[in-house]
Amino acid sequence: MRVISGKAKGSKLSSIESLSTRPTLDRVKESLFNIIHDKINDSVVLDLFAGSGALGIESISRGAKKAYFCDNNYEAIKMIKKNLEKTKFLDKSIIMNCDYKNCLKSINEKIDIVFIDPPYKDNLSVDSIKILIEQDILNSDALMIIETDEISRDKRNLEELKNIKIVDERKYGRANLLFIKEEN
Repeated sequence: MRVISGKAKGSKLSSIESLSTRPTLDRVKESLFNIIHDKINDSVVLDLFAGSGALGIESISRGAKKAYFCDNNYEAIKMIKKNLEKTKFLDKSIIMNCDYKNCLKSINEKIDIVFIDPPYKDNLSVDSIKILIEQDILNSDALMIIETDEISRDKRNLEELKNIKIVDERKYGRANLLFIKEEN
């Protein structure tokens, strides 16, 4: 796993060996950032269920001004800090070792991009979006991106939420990306 582009291009990132973490594949990450490249510069990013922190780090490398990294696994938090030190992005980062609900309730600024990549079996994506909207921490043009292995289940569950719209979806083998915006 590596940083694909920007200031830290080519930096190798470490990840923990665990069944509870599943790093986003480089080819999926590259496609994702090609899609959202025009939204990254000067953005505030939230890497929820951050794992190794690869998505938030890639965002900073490409010009995001700040990234929040949230994970409830202490080993993942140690790995995120190690990767941020390696890429010299610690000063643009806020690391939160807590569950996603506490994280979302404690952020006090508007977010531009949210990466939501929970363990596939846990089905926490829709609840995360619900709390993001309730907490009113999204900028008016914010983009929420879910990585899932069960796109039909997540789309069905998202339809239950009011004021959101799926603006794009992509499939990369087992990984699926849903791009979601809040309708104002």
